[in-house]
Amino acid sequence: MANYFSSNFTLGILGGGQLGKMLLYETRKFDIKTHVLDPSYEAPCKIACDAFQQGDLMDYDTVYNFGKKVDVLTFEIEGVNIDALAKLEAEGKKVYPSAETLKNIQDKGVQKQFYKQHKIPTSPFLVFKDKFELTEAIVRKDLSFPFVWKSCTGGYDGKGVSVVRTEEDVIPLAEGACIAEKLISFKNELAVIVVRNPSGEVKTYPVVEMEFHPEANQVEYVICPARIDDSVSEKARNIAIKVSEAFKHVGLLAVELFQTEDDEILVNEVAPRPHNSGHYSIEASYTNQFEQQIRAILDLPLGKTESKVGGIMVNLVGAEGHTGEVVYKNIEKIMAMDGVTPHIYGKKQTRPFRKMGHVTIVHEDLAEARKIAEKVKNTIEVVAK
Repeated sequence: MANYFSSNFTLGILGGGQLGKMLLYETRKFDIKTHVLDPSYEAPCKIACDAFQQGDLMDYDTVYNFGKKVDVLTFEIEGVNIDALAKLEAEGKKVYPSAETLKNIQDKGVQKQFYKQHKIPTSPFLVFKDKFELTEAIVRKDLSFPFVWKSCTGGYDGKGVSVVRTEEDVIPLAEGACIAEKLISFKNELAVIVVRNPSGEVKTYPVVEMEFHPEANQVEYVICPARIDDSVSEKARNIAIKVSEAFKHVGLLAVELFQTEDDEILVNEVAPRPHNSGHYSIEASYTNQFEQQIRAILDLPLGKTESKVGGIMVNLVGAEGHTGEVVYKNIEKIMAMDGVTPHIYGKKQTRPFRKMGHVTIVHEDLAEARKIAEKVKNTIEVVAK
């Protein structure tokens, strides 16, 4: 085993946002040296890494040259130059998850076709190269309302996703490549985080349940464990493992799922990195998802994935009508509540629905935790000065 700890070994992280910042808590704990690349001079990671470089994550030379200087390379955002990663791998550099895994995930159209090819259950869909092709399909009646429109690239936090019910809803859609999915009637949106190291050790975290904001299409609450039958939970974990095996992924893979009205499990989409659906694990699990990411990509033994206690995560997003320097109004009131821990991401500027932080609520009684979560949500406000 390489000497990762208190040595010159360097872990490179592409992306310097909040996921990278939380990953750095764990590298600090283990005294692992880190270099971070991010386009923003004010990236949240900047305060906690050993070396910070400002640069374009989609630029081949920038990513390639950054990767040459580190021993193992990982990422906290999918929007990175895959060709540079593939070149680094060809030269013997360890990149986890691999360029191949990312190539099948980065474009949502490719990702959906991958599920079809590998017989992984997913909602019916069509892929279009542009908005014109999509409109033609509607005219020809190849595509009927309602459907879910997703941009093939660049979508996150509710952006690049719309439910299209009428022709008027088509007008504001972006011009680029997209997919149209059948609108599924489902009971629950679930997620399973799968972790795998290069030696082939695989573990899954408990199934979590996600409650969404009706307008912003963002997760409001993540509840662990999900309030579902054990049989559904087992099915969800097994499908998540099948997805992980198909992608041959190493590291963390968050698998988002639909539980249909008749308890079928369909794969919605995946993220090959730490994920919003795993933030509860920082307080509630034996091994949080960020420590697990480090263990996995360095081929260390994987940690215990079970929860110590019931956990609920509430996203802190910018309040509507507020843009500018951020203030966390009433944060001291939620900190006075038992089992409540806020995480502030380090973004200086707020805007409506921007992810600015999250709060974890832990409690032996999940129903009680859910009540406290509601209270937290209604108390703290992310506003501008």
